[in-house]
Amino acid sequence: MRKRTEEKRRSSLKLVDELQKLKLMTEQILPQVLDKILSDTKTPDDVFSALLPALGEVLNCDRVFLYLRNPETQRGRVPYCWRRNSNFPEIGDAVWKKEPESLGEEDPLFAAALRTEPSIFVEDVETANPEVVNKNFEAKEFGHRALIHAHLCADGLLWGVLQPCMFDRPRVWTDFDRQVIAAVTEKISPLAVAYVTASASKDER
Repeated sequence: MRKRTEEKRRSSLKLVDELQKLKLMTEQILPQVLDKILSDTKTPDDVFSALLPALGEVLNCDRVFLYLRNPETQRGRVPYCWRRNSNFPEIGDAVWKKEPESLGEEDPLFAAALRTEPSIFVEDVETANPEVVNKNFEAKEFGHRALIHAHLCADGLLWGVLQPCMFDRPRVWTDFDRQVIAAVTEKISPLAVAYVTASASKDER
């Protein structure tokens, strides 16, 4: 009886130890891969330039781009885009452009972002709820099959959208993927505001 109790105690301790190791490992993934980029004192440009390739590798996706916008003027651009290889289309804007007035109506993902709703994880554009995703719009404008529409918000306004995606196949976004996006968007939203505030007014002239 005592032997059985001791075995149970040891088994329980071993399980606790394994769970602690797993927790520690999980906590270390972000600091090792992304937190160094996000925690170093750098300009928004330095952070965004380093972050997109690292995020693409962490999420194992095909492309990541960052759309930044001025919520007062509704002008935006894509200054940063990472692609796993040249087979995937590049997206980018040299200058700030006025957002089409119909964009919120055509693109329910963008409409949700404007309402500063939580980031949206689309596993398959082809089968997604049409109230959430406009399949034809996504096919025409982006061509991806699965995506994360990550919203960069501050003070009740949308300052940018971070968009990792897959092209040729659906993708089940895991809890880990969601945790990474939650942590990244929280940290870079103030940088998006700083970037737009510093450069939008200059570039819009």
